Amino acid sequence: MLRDFELGAIRTHILYHASRAPIYGSWMAEELKRHGYKVSYGVLYPALHRMEEDGLLVREDQVEGGRVRKYYTATEKGLAQLREAQHMIRELYREVVEGVGPDPE
Repeated sequence: MLRDFELGAIRTHILYHASRAPIYGSWMAEELKRHGYKVSYGVLYPALHRMEEDGLLVREDQVEGGRVRKYYTATEKGLAQLREAQHMIRELYREVVEGVGPDPE
């Protein structure tokens, strides 16, 4: 269960940052590390590729210093999923951390 939760959190981080500015893999790996995630490139790059295949990210290749760097930006579909994830996170936080449950009916 925790690994699934972690993978969902990683994907949410990716969408969040890709919604703010184009991101690339090694930068994202460092950002995730800053948040305490130990993500190998063997996990990160397949996640980026899968999110691109799912239409959540769009990739643009740019040549920098003689090498190609792949930049990812959130699509409209990705932004919609990010908003949905943010709503779910808020609800989860309210209940699990703050102890505020749904109103009784």
